[in-house]
Amino acid sequence: MKTYLLYITGIVLLAAGCKQKKADQTKAAAVNTPTKQEVKLPAPYGTKSVSNYCKVIGWPAGKMPVAPTGFRVNLFADSLRNPRNIYVAPNGDIFVSEANTEVKGIKKIGAKIIGVAASQNLGKSANQISILRDSNGDGIPDKREVFLSHLNQPYGMLILGNSFYVANTDGLWKYDYNTGQTKITTPGKMILALPAGGYNNHWTRNLRANSTGTKIYISVGSGSNVAEHGLENEMRRANILEINPDGTGERIYASGLRNPVGIDLQPGTDVLYTVVNERDDLGDELVPDYLTSVKQGGFYGWPWAYFGPHEDPRLKVKRPDMVQKTLTPDLSLGPHTASLGLVFYNGNKFPVRYKNGAFIGQHGSWNRSVISGYKVGFVPFVNNKPAPQMEDFLTGFVANLEKREVYGRPVGVAIAKDGSLLVADDTSNRIWRVSTE
Repeated sequence: MKTYLLYITGIVLLAAGCKQKKADQTKAAAVNTPTKQEVKLPAPYGTKSVSNYCKVIGWPAGKMPVAPTGFRVNLFADSLRNPRNIYVAPNGDIFVSEANTEVKGIKKIGAKIIGVAASQNLGKSANQISILRDSNGDGIPDKREVFLSHLNQPYGMLILGNSFYVANTDGLWKYDYNTGQTKITTPGKMILALPAGGYNNHWTRNLRANSTGTKIYISVGSGSNVAEHGLENEMRRANILEINPDGTGERIYASGLRNPVGIDLQPGTDVLYTVVNERDDLGDELVPDYLTSVKQGGFYGWPWAYFGPHEDPRLKVKRPDMVQKTLTPDLSLGPHTASLGLVFYNGNKFPVRYKNGAFIGQHGSWNRSVISGYKVGFVPFVNNKPAPQMEDFLTGFVANLEKREVYGRPVGVAIAKDGSLLVADDTSNRIWRVSTE
């Protein structure tokens, strides 16, 4: 068993005067306390790898997820078609990508795919983006329309100036856009082809832009679990790509990221962060999904290593050089949690401790004997570094742990213009809204 210690040391806050001395000392103690995360990784195959799919039973009438004391939850939208990701425009309009994994001939494939079907929406993907608008601020949209249709498994969305970008599974598209419009009416243009599809749900392609709008980041998951189909199948995959807004200048910003679906820029620093959905079939406790800052040119291990220089034993072609150069991520989020959604809280309605912290949507496990994930977590940041543990924030998605029954599965997360948190619950076709009471 190997142990890695990640240290984050805060700064000392000095008392500004007698009246503030006690309060300042309290703050200083909290901020200056060294924090660490101890990550103990068992040996590979310490437990048997299992296929343990949940069963989504839907939300009973009146039942909702549970937020901490001081917050309230309401149903923001329902009857969507697998709402996977949420993007909030500068003017407050809310865009929802509706798409899912497509599997044909489900009944002919066998018990495993039947288990998959019970855990998520399969079949024909909606392949559209809807727009939701809450004009009167009551926490429920009063306008809802299909903004853009006939797409190919869309996920990431982005507005830069008068352009609306959509990341389909096979390419990045750019459309003319005017603030406030509720439907795209002119043809778009693919400005960058991308490798399509991928292992399990690795068809998602997310988007973010830097604060100046001069660079776009695109997340592309691996095409396999651990390169079992050969490295030629992984070209331009398991990466975060960087391009110019016109699609030129592509380069690999960071690599070795198995499925970096959630990406976001840290407020105030413009540092890129990601949550990574790690590999399967090494046992219950391997490999932890993680949150990490993304270093330009950094390599994070896939497929040769995981969570720092821990070699994956399955690779036929050994690359000790790649194992040794693997960066250790900042924070373990637990194994097989399917950590997919990421957003920093940049609103001003939640208590101050939430400011600039990270919300993480955990879609939930299938490769663990006891299901895990199925919640939205929160990671406070101290001195621009993540705290040593993720906290539960939005729970109540698990209906019966022993029967592996869940009401829904959270995935994409976003901050609305009014400071509330929006959570896409794709299998129940809903969006939840969390606000302060």
